[in-house]
Amino acid sequence: MTTTATTATTDVPTYTDVPIGIDATGERTFDPLDFAIVPPRTFEQLEVGEVFRAPSRTLTDAHASAFQAVSADNHPVHYDAVWAKAHGHDAPVVHGLQVLAFTAPGATLFPHVIGEVFIAFTGLSATFLGEVHAGDTLYSALQITALTPDGPNGIVTASATVHNQRSEIVLTAEHTYLLRRTPAAS
Repeated sequence: MTTTATTATTDVPTYTDVPIGIDATGERTFDPLDFAIVPPRTFEQLEVGEVFRAPSRTLTDAHASAFQAVSADNHPVHYDAVWAKAHGHDAPVVHGLQVLAFTAPGATLFPHVIGEVFIAFTGLSATFLGEVHAGDTLYSALQITALTPDGPNGIVTASATVHNQRSEIVLTAEHTYLLRRTPAAS
């Protein structure tokens, strides 16, 4: 934290790099919400059709190896180039669950938008449509497809897609999230 010189009228330092306010008693205040990446929104402020994109990411052999170690999936299609080619694949195939992980909402701004009203990630289904190999660049996005009020809560349904660098869709999915509704709206 940096402090500038005090002014001639007060002895209170001015903090130039931390957003602060002054409460009714004149005390400095700090609010973590002042550091939000995007303004948080309520369930009622979301709109069907909104899209949340993730930055593209290029998969490497190291990513595939790390996922293999974490998942304990040791099928040779994922690491043995000779085995993969002998069984009709161009190269070792990246784990499908690793590709699914690219639909994680945290890779987009969506959790920052709903952070104050988020309760749970409640559902997931996916369809794997194409192979992914080390060297492929993946582009994922979430799109809100339904907003369903459910008593004091609301259910957000989002479609998820993953495309590769050749504009081929390699995965589709559906996510559901449970959010708290604004009390007046429920």
